[in-house]
Amino acid sequence: MGQRNGRPSALLALLTMNADPHLEPIGYQWLCRQFKVNPMPYHVESYVGKTSRKSREERGRLIEVYAQGQHRAETIFDHLEFGLKREGLHLSLLREVLPRLPLQEVTAYVSSKPSGIYARRIAYLFEFFSGQRLPFEDMRMGNYVDLMDRELYFTRPGTRQSRWRIMDNLLHTLDFSPVLRRTPAIKAERDQELHARCARAIQEVPPEVFHRAMRFLYAKETRTSYAIERETPTQKRAELFMAQLERSAREDFLNEKALVALQKAIVDPRFAADGWRQAQNYVGQTLAPGMEDIHLVPPKPEDIDFLMRHWLACSAQLAETEFVPPIAAAAAVAWLFVFMHPFLDGNGRIHRFLIHHVLARRKFGPPGVLLPVSAVILNRPAQYDASLEAFSVPLKQRTDYDLDAQGGMKVLNETLDHFRYVDCTEMAEALYRFIEETIETELPAELRYLHRYDAARKAMRDVVDLPETTANLFIKLCLQNEGRLSNSKRKLPAFSMITSEEMERLEEALRTAYDLKPVDE
Repeated sequence: MGQRNGRPSALLALLTMNADPHLEPIGYQWLCRQFKVNPMPYHVESYVGKTSRKSREERGRLIEVYAQGQHRAETIFDHLEFGLKREGLHLSLLREVLPRLPLQEVTAYVSSKPSGIYARRIAYLFEFFSGQRLPFEDMRMGNYVDLMDRELYFTRPGTRQSRWRIMDNLLHTLDFSPVLRRTPAIKAERDQELHARCARAIQEVPPEVFHRAMRFLYAKETRTSYAIERETPTQKRAELFMAQLERSAREDFLNEKALVALQKAIVDPRFAADGWRQAQNYVGQTLAPGMEDIHLVPPKPEDIDFLMRHWLACSAQLAETEFVPPIAAAAAVAWLFVFMHPFLDGNGRIHRFLIHHVLARRKFGPPGVLLPVSAVILNRPAQYDASLEAFSVPLKQRTDYDLDAQGGMKVLNETLDHFRYVDCTEMAEALYRFIEETIETELPAELRYLHRYDAARKAMRDVVDLPETTANLFIKLCLQNEGRLSNSKRKLPAFSMITSEEMERLEEALRTAYDLKPVDE
């Protein structure tokens, strides 16, 4: 049969969450247990117990403990109201639970609170998720209420749904919408500050070398984006990727035709796609022949068209409108893409390409400037992996799959709903950290390297005017040896015409330019 991932029972998984026998779940946690469902983890878990009010962070989630008597929830609708009021909008759970409620019980509940905020939200979601219409006339009076709390989430301005006088302000639709929570790390003011710091760093670049400096940054981003996947592109493929990066600020890549053309340009022609994938793929690491460590199980191929259609429409909004800060928007677009893995090859590079594309569309950073964020990602593998695993690990725990003897995967359960409402908050916070380090450390270092290179070449020409390839080889080898060419490297044919005295003066010129101290061999 091959390798198999066994899905833990939903009930067992839920019971282990509440290991303290003195705590009883309330709200969404109670509903999970009551209906024996196991949606993707939510950012908050609530309990009541014989204790005072407490809050703590655990496994990346907020654990809220309320004193007994502080909140009394006896019915399903009490728990639904508590969840909506205290915990936010858990769409993955509500999509599973609401259609299971009898129409008569929902009708009775809404009748008891015909104008209640939470009753109207529950009625609106029940009708959408169940496909059933409650026996009520459309509301004619009353204020519109937001579906999502604007204080907790980033939202759209909203679309009025007149039947229940609901302002549907999801980032996209009830069929598919990423979630971005408001946290101290995600705010428009931080984007503005980082934009200004980036502009100041670029202002220090002399106008006469600006174009070459930007080409240098594009080359750096290309090389490190491939290096993240332990690949080294050929010179031709690197140039093709650089050309796509340069186009990212001028053209629209958030459509299927453009993304397919991009994939064709950056992968081996044998693995180029003509459209979204028609086979199951996965991300993993081979431990030994026939043994795979699976990291990510993307959607089934029959779900890709639906998901990518909604992703494209949502991404276009995030790239053009300002209701989500630029960095958070770039994170949502790019990480959702890599989670869905719509191609059989090239997804990781396109994922990082999309960061630059959205930032450029949102005018983050000076025009034409590309931040070498992949260099920071390459140097922060644990943080990057954590941003991916925030979604991929719980997804894997909820996925049944088989691997055959040839390494082909078959997903055995339905997983579409896990991709509808991905919480991109952790991914956005990670991208803020990567971009801040890029602006504060990586960008100045790269520009400083270029300045020192120019200074070294100028000083070296005063000693001997070497051919370009010889000079570059000399600099590369000296920097690898802390400013001195080893005796073995001095014997290379490229340096056969250089005298010993010239060699020493060239080394001194390079050490001065790069501020290096001589090292005894």
